[in-house]
This record gives sequence, structure tokens and C-alpha cells, in this order.
Amino acid sequence: MNLKIQALKNIASSWMGLGVTIVVGFFLSPYILHHLGDEAFGLWVLIFSLTGYYGIFDFGIRSALIRYVAKFVATADQEGLARLINTNLFLYSCIGLALLVPTVLGSLFVDKIFRVPLSFHHDAQILFFMVGASLALGFPLGMWGGVLEGLQKFYLLNLTNILSSPVRAVLVVIALKKGYGLLMVAFITIAIPLLASLVQCILVQRLIRVPYGWRFIDRNSFRQVAQYSSITFLLIVAGRLRFKTDAIIIGTFLSASAITYFSIAGRLVDYATDVVGSLAQIFTPMSSEVHAAGDFDRLRKIFIHGNRACAFTMFPISATLIVLGKSVIEAWVGPRYVSSYLVLLILLIPSTLYFAQATSTRILFGTSWHRPLAAVAMMEAAANIILSVVLVRHFGIVGDAVGTAIPLLCTCLFFLPRHLCRKLQVPVLTFVREAYLFPFLFCIPMVLALLFMQRLFYAHSYGPLLVQVLAGSAVYGAGVLWFFLKHEPMGVELRARMAQYFQSANGQ
Repeated sequence: MNLKIQALKNIASSWMGLGVTIVVGFFLSPYILHHLGDEAFGLWVLIFSLTGYYGIFDFGIRSALIRYVAKFVATADQEGLARLINTNLFLYSCIGLALLVPTVLGSLFVDKIFRVPLSFHHDAQILFFMVGASLALGFPLGMWGGVLEGLQKFYLLNLTNILSSPVRAVLVVIALKKGYGLLMVAFITIAIPLLASLVQCILVQRLIRVPYGWRFIDRNSFRQVAQYSSITFLLIVAGRLRFKTDAIIIGTFLSASAITYFSIAGRLVDYATDVVGSLAQIFTPMSSEVHAAGDFDRLRKIFIHGNRACAFTMFPISATLIVLGKSVIEAWVGPRYVSSYLVLLILLIPSTLYFAQATSTRILFGTSWHRPLAAVAMMEAAANIILSVVLVRHFGIVGDAVGTAIPLLCTCLFFLPRHLCRKLQVPVLTFVREAYLFPFLFCIPMVLALLFMQRLFYAHSYGPLLVQVLAGSAVYGAGVLWFFLKHEPMGVELRARMAQYFQSANGQ
């Protein structure tokens, strides 16, 4: 299949699944917040942030699974594929069993470590056990999603999200309307993804015929996965420390309710970056396949065109949040939380620069060039924690946001573009110009249009806000359409066909 057609197919399915997830989450989060209250919602964020560290115990195995599934399928190595899947399934099952120990211990002491309100002590213990146990079970079950990614069957992977997200939302709304509280909402939230993982397992069995048994649990496969995943593990640890420590630091030094205000801004940034992340994820197995074939010209095209696509996606979302962020927060969760806008700005700017280069990080994973990135990410994570702990005491949640933003800004400006440009022998200025010039230029008239619309009327609700967003999107979309028809081969071909059609029509 043509590289661009395959990419567009996977991107479209990823965005469709993500779109459903974001829409559901965008409307469900304030509904849960207003029904549970600041303290219960803050506890919810705290527990899920704590148990989110279970992801560290993936040890980078999933990224190795994606890379080598793509490689073994490309080289038609059925024996290697069978050994890889069986070995990973065994490893994940062992990890899941081991994680039951910290789950039990955490459920016993979570109310003693953090400032949990007295009325929520019992709920905090049960919630920690429920979430921790589901994540432990999710290790062997979640493996099949990684296999689908390695097979580049993103449309099947996202189909489960498209179906499961609305189901989860409906069940949560019903539970809250019937008077159920935090624990029932948590049970629904963790049960649906587990069911989706079971569906993914069934899909994999239909796509590839892999024999199972102890004889396929192979030491060489384990060594192969370990060599790759040991570096990825450092990146996972760094990622958790960079993006998942805020709730813990705020909960330790401030309060559970303060977590709520920070999480509103953080959630909006997550929604924006998730859109780009879902686009960029296709480039890990794609670059692995291209690198295995030794096609560096094609890899350079993925590098420049992929990052340009990320920028075309990330820049307008960020511009919209910068100009209309206060209106978005007010329409979403109410005017009481508009003070989160400053935190939103602080987190959004470095995240925009980082995720505009999301393809770069995916290529590093797909080609096993990610060792230097791991070292830089660990240094960034350490600086993040130190700065956040120091600044949160003096400036509250704004200080924590600044502590997160400064190290991330250094990574995306001074390391990431230079490292991959050096590897692929692409001049940095050439890369910046070809990947980011047009996305940046097209955002300028969009920002002017949004500012003009905001001066005409300030949006306090979804209706006026939608009008403003559509106006800005139309201006930006016109620029993107011009670029597509003028510079993209598919667009140039389409423009030529349209010209021929109109000429023939006029001739008749």
C-alpha cells in the first residue's frame, strides 16, 4: 500500500477514535466534577495519578513489541513473531501478578500518606485497590493493542475505543443520576477498558495465527526485548515524572481541591496533545519497517512530512486555546474555574513545541535511536520535580506549572531537533523551514480572526464559542487547502484534474 494512503487511513481511524474519546471526556468530566464535588474529584485525580505510575512497570516492553512485530511481519519471520508474542505474554502476566503487592499496600496507607479528607478515607482505600488491580490485570490484556499497532491495524484498535467510550459515558451518567458515587463511577471507568482489551485479543487471533506454549517462551526473544526496552523504560519513567507528578506534588503540599484547578488546565492540554499523539503513533511501526529496509530517503520524508502534519494539527489547536482559553474553561466547567487559564498557558506553550515534533520521537523509537533521548528526558524529569517542589510552596499551582514547563521547553528547543537532524543528515534550518513555516504562517490570520470575533462578543457558553472556533478554523482551513493544492503531490494532481474537467466542460 502507498505510504501516504496507509498513513491517511491510520490517521483517519485514530482521529475518529480520539474524537469520540475527547468529546465524551470533554462533556463527561464537568458532569462528574459537579456531581462528585471538588474533594471527591480531586481524590479521583490523585488516585489515578498514583496508580498511573504502574505504567512504569511496562519496562518499555510495549514499544519493543510494536517495533519487532512490525519488523517480523515485514520480513515474514513467523517463528520470531511467535516467540516474541509468547515471551511478552509471559512477562506481562508476571508483572501483573507482582503489581498486586503494591496495590494492597497502597490501599492500606493512601489515606495516611496524603491529605485525604476524613470522610473519604474508606473510599480512598477501596478506590486505590480497584484501580490498581485493574491496571495489574491490564498488563497481559493490554498487550494485544500493541500487537495491533505493530501490525499497523490502527483502525481495528480504534474501533474498540469508538464503541467503548460512549458506553462508558452512558453508564457513568446513569450511575450518577441514580445516586451512586465515586466508587461506582471508578468501577465503570476501569471495567470498560478491560472489556475492550478482550475484544482486541480476539481481533489479533483472527488476523495472525500464532501458536502458544511454553516452548515459545524464548531466552533470545527476552534478550532482544530487554535490550530495546531498557532504554524505553527510562523514557517511560521520565514521562511519568514529567507529566504525572503534578497531582502528587500539589496533593502533598497544597490540597485535593487544588488538584482540581490544576487538572482542568492539564486536561485541556492533554486533549490537544492527544490529537497529535494519535497522528504520530503510526510512525513508529512505519519507520521501523522503512529502517529495516534501509530506505533512508523515505525515512527523511517521514521525518519532515510527519512533523509538518503534527504542526499543522497542533499549532491551530494551541492558538485557539491561547486566544479563547478563558471562554473554553467557562463553557466547559463554569466561571468558577477560569483562574486555571494561567496554568493552561504555562503548560500549553512548551507542550506545543514538543508535540509539534512528535514524529521525531516516534522515529527514534522505530529506529532504536532513542538512547540519547532517554538520558535527556531523565535529566528533564529530575529538574521538573525539583523546580515544582520548590516553586509550588511559594506560587501554588502556578509554580508547579512553571516547574514543569521550563525543563520541557529546553528539551524541545535545544535537543530534539538537533539530534534527529544529525542522525538523518538534514540541516536544522531546512527542517524547521520545511516542517514549520507554513503551519506557523497560517496561524497568524487565524489568531487575528479569533481576536476580532472575541472583540465582537465574548463567549460564555458553547454556542457562541462554537461560532468563534468555526470562524477561526475557516480562515486556517483556507490556508491549509491552498498549501495542499499548491505543494502536495496529491493536491497538485487533484488541481490538474479539476482544471481539465472545467476546461472540457467549457469546451462543451
